[in-house]
Amino acid sequence: MAQNNTHRLAGRAQLPTHHAQRAARGLGGAAVLGGVVLGTAFTGGAAQAAPAAPAAPVAPAASVPAIQAAPAAPSIVAPAAVLDSSQKLRWGSRGGAVQDLQSALNDHGANLSVDGVFGPRTHSAVKSYQSSNGLLVDGVVGPQTRGALNGAGVSTGGASVSTSSSSSSSSSSSIVNAARSALGTRYSWGGSSLSGMDCSGLVNYAYQAAGINLPRTSGQIANGGRSISQSQAQPGDIVSWPGHVAIYAGNGQIIDASGSKQRVVERGIWGNPSFVSYR
Repeated sequence: MAQNNTHRLAGRAQLPTHHAQRAARGLGGAAVLGGVVLGTAFTGGAAQAAPAAPAAPVAPAASVPAIQAAPAAPSIVAPAAVLDSSQKLRWGSRGGAVQDLQSALNDHGANLSVDGVFGPRTHSAVKSYQSSNGLLVDGVVGPQTRGALNGAGVSTGGASVSTSSSSSSSSSSSIVNAARSALGTRYSWGGSSLSGMDCSGLVNYAYQAAGINLPRTSGQIANGGRSISQSQAQPGDIVSWPGHVAIYAGNGQIIDASGSKQRVVERGIWGNPSFVSYR
């Protein structure tokens, strides 16, 4: 038996896998073992990764409304000064109550010096305030004007009216009685006492007896009160002529410090005077 296989090519041993490798070359050079392709893909191109799955769409961020601060509560402005509930203020009044009045008027647009003196500027500011608020324009700060400035409105209760009427009657008597107590006092220009007085001095003297302060001169007295008709005049009101003032005593009579008679007298009204009330 021959020692060599004469069907083999000389110089090279033939392995069983040799034919398989040759067959694999027809498939692009990839080795095939047991039906499994090793190496490159069948197409002969470079190996490619599977495409990535598309990213899930990102939901748009929810629109969050901006947080708004709650509106601040409105501030409540209290009156700067509460006016005295019983004291009437008018031209010639002085003191802390007048300072409170001036401060209150400034809160409503006036531009007054807070000096405690109820003079022409304060008088004008009071009248302006009364006119703007539908009040009686008399320049006197009584219950109605005081209530409006204090923000409390106007009291119209029966008891309040009765008290006011009683107070007015009492002051009328006090004014007339004080004026009569000065009858016969000599006339003295610029005086306001029983040792001597002029016309405006007598009026001031009589009103001070009722606790009411007035301006000093006759012109200021005539312009500072509330104008009334003769039919409205009550005892204690003021009768005014140019340069002269007197106390109305009722029934067509006046009490005045007469320059012509040089003393305080009681006599009948003459001419066409004006009438002024401070109550």
